[in-house]
Amino acid sequence: METIGTPWMWAGFFAFVVVATAIDLTVINGRGATRVSAREALAWSALWIALALAFAGWLWWHLAGTAGPAVARQKTLEYLTGYLIEKSLSVDNIFVFLMLFTYFAIPAELQRRALMLGVLGAIVLRIVMILLGAWLVAQFHWILYAFGAFLLATGVKMLLFADKQPDLEANPIVRWLRGHLALTTGLHGERLWIVRDGARVFTPLFLVLVMIGVTDVVFAVDSIPAIFAITADPFIVMTSNIFAILGLRALYFLLADMAARFHLLSYGLAVVLMFVGTKMLVVDFFKIPVFVALGVVAAVLAASIGASLLWPHRAAEAAR
Repeated sequence: METIGTPWMWAGFFAFVVVATAIDLTVINGRGATRVSAREALAWSALWIALALAFAGWLWWHLAGTAGPAVARQKTLEYLTGYLIEKSLSVDNIFVFLMLFTYFAIPAELQRRALMLGVLGAIVLRIVMILLGAWLVAQFHWILYAFGAFLLATGVKMLLFADKQPDLEANPIVRWLRGHLALTTGLHGERLWIVRDGARVFTPLFLVLVMIGVTDVVFAVDSIPAIFAITADPFIVMTSNIFAILGLRALYFLLADMAARFHLLSYGLAVVLMFVGTKMLVVDFFKIPVFVALGVVAAVLAASIGASLLWPHRAAEAAR
């Protein structure tokens, strides 16, 4: 499979991910179970976005010197488009996390450990699925049509059910866990389980962690095909995905109190998925330029966010 990623570029990127994640976990978790302030979440979110954009700048500079300006412009646009799509889909992921924490009554100061483990799991899962997806695309070109049809159907489904909240009480995974595991009736700090009378008893935080893992799988199945609609280069796919995930935890604490204000964002994400699915289905007949795809995605997301602010949801108005 063709890629701009050289061995040292791959090694350097993964080294950066390991170091950045270690710093993130050390700094944010070093104070124990305390609430992350909006100011701190904003600072960390801005830092992760700045690093992602700095990487785009470095990518253009490096490729301009090694492969020429045309390749540098093309690959940088692919990276930015993929990053924007993955970042926007991660916002929908955040809303699901918020629903889980609310349903299981997890206070803000106890949410960080579950989010930390969830983000680490998401990174590992994305790495595996991206490598598998890149191999499938390289071996079976027709898989692009399957990806495109899946994204189009997912977008239509999301559009039709954007206003409906999942019923966690009827969720088969939650019901199975409650029926097969010994559970505590209350929380025990950040602990996932305790030992009672020689037996392990799980806390509600463990159930949340399991459901976050399930959510990671569901959203990875959506987002990985979406990025392959933009580029088949494994290095661009990997870097745009991981950079979008790295700031997920800080972005959660930033947006958690404002989720109701972006009530129309789900419609925008549905349109984005339908657009990239269509782009993938027509790839052999009509190639939509990457800069056009970037403009469409940015315009749709901006329109949905702007419309949410102009026409607030009743829940958001009540919260003011």
